[in-house]
Amino acid sequence: MIQHREAAIGRWFQMWLEKTDLGIGELFAPDAVYLESWGPEYHGADRIAHWFREWNSRGTVLRWDIRQFFHREDQTVVEWSFRCAMEGEAPSGFEGMSLIRWTPQGRIAFLQEFGCNQDRYDPYRDGPVPKFRDEKAMWF
Repeated sequence: MIQHREAAIGRWFQMWLEKTDLGIGELFAPDAVYLESWGPEYHGADRIAHWFREWNSRGTVLRWDIRQFFHREDQTVVEWSFRCAMEGEAPSGFEGMSLIRWTPQGRIAFLQEFGCNQDRYDPYRDGPVPKFRDEKAMWF
């Protein structure tokens, strides 16, 4: 079961790298829910497939590396590193984790992403008063 789950997640990431639907309808339950780290959410495998196709018409995933998995009962957490390039923009990336709940049939019922900025710093490096960067916060 664990090997099936890890292979399914790996296939999902590979789809993005190849820009090819390798079976979204088999991977996600018909009523699956997908929550992106920065706000959008998609309800149903058909909507997830539409988002996949539309996003890939204007962007390219350059890297989506799996670091590790955690499994418990009907849930998996996967830690990853992501990098993409959107049309007309410089490449960008972030680190993240996905919380996944599985159906008894081994399909994804729920997936929620959590993102973390890769450009980190210590605001207390120069003393007890924090010095934060004067920049717009990342979208997640």
